[in-house]
Amino acid sequence: MLVMLYYIIFSITFIYGMYFAITGLFGFKNYHKSMFGKHKPKHKFGIVIPTRNEEKVIGALIQSLQKQNYPHDLYEIFVVPNNCTDDTEGAAKEAGATIIHCTVPVKYKADALKFTFHKLQKRKDIDAFVVFDADNLVHPDFLARMNDALCEGVQVAQGFRDAKNMGDNWITGGYTLFYFIQNFFYNRARMNYAGSATINGTGFMMRKEVVKDGFNTVTITEDSEFTGQCAIRGINVAFVEEAITYDEHPITFKESWKQRKRWTSGTLCCLSTYWKKLISTFVKTGNIACFDMLMMYMAPLMMLVTSALSVVLILFHVAGVELFDFFSYLYASGIVFFIIFYFLSVLMNIFVVKYNHKKPKDVLSGIFLFTVFLLSWIPINVVCLFKKTDSWEQIKHGQSDVDLDKLLN
Repeated sequence: MLVMLYYIIFSITFIYGMYFAITGLFGFKNYHKSMFGKHKPKHKFGIVIPTRNEEKVIGALIQSLQKQNYPHDLYEIFVVPNNCTDDTEGAAKEAGATIIHCTVPVKYKADALKFTFHKLQKRKDIDAFVVFDADNLVHPDFLARMNDALCEGVQVAQGFRDAKNMGDNWITGGYTLFYFIQNFFYNRARMNYAGSATINGTGFMMRKEVVKDGFNTVTITEDSEFTGQCAIRGINVAFVEEAITYDEHPITFKESWKQRKRWTSGTLCCLSTYWKKLISTFVKTGNIACFDMLMMYMAPLMMLVTSALSVVLILFHVAGVELFDFFSYLYASGIVFFIIFYFLSVLMNIFVVKYNHKKPKDVLSGIFLFTVFLLSWIPINVVCLFKKTDSWEQIKHGQSDVDLDKLLN
């Protein structure tokens, strides 16, 4: 009976993993080819930056936005300070941003976005909103490339998430590789088979009409939740690979733990809130984006199940229980299995680094310790399974002296 149960659960996890492995191969289609044509500047953007105690970095972001290769009369920068105990507002004003005072309680980032989108709906000159985090720097062509997407009918789009500090240590390197892999094997892949990319927190754009009835997210991960809502509404999220945002990743494991715990809690919340709607919409419409988001929301649970299966395999091996699947044979070979898995992981890491025109030596610790970075997610998922995070905690940022020109080169 236990062996049969093992095979049933193993089959589920194997199919789950193979789904992402096979769909990820679509990332290689039209290799290095731009997915959108170039268009003349046309659309006006309202750039929205929710901020909480970001005095040290907000100025650098605004300066990078003021250097956009896009007509300055076609975008306006709005900073939305909330719950600040420093002079974020003063720093943003001095840098040239328009301040929007949020007059409602802000518990999550989504609260500030909802308030701001509603307020700016009255602005008839604004065509689309773009959202950034205060610690970002932005490529000079970002708005031009988002304008291209709008000109080709895109309603919601996610830009490419690069890193300001990928070489600081193995943690920042792990984050960088996580997003590089997501960009190529998920977002780019889904663009190549008419699927939908996923919004990942910053550097995303939406037409104003998309949120005319409000930005109605309720979980702590508004980005992932909004992606699921778009899938249910039949709105595909485009991936604009040439619209690049440079993000500052947490440097310490403590900060990383705190951030990823929030992500996992939000993902599990999205699963419990939307799984029925995603399944019913997929059955009714056949929209693959609904199925994709269901699979994404299941990721923390599937990671725990897979980890549990590994423990079961060890116990079966010790007890002398013979299994007849390929994975069990590999696992029974002991260290050889882990060497093969680790070697393939390193090769994939090097590939995505070189694909994005980075030097592997600049993120060496991330490349070789990325497996550790992923494995450290297991205890996070266990904790969140029993105690969810339901409040937003600030991730400290302070790298305001990063040279954008150096990042571009």
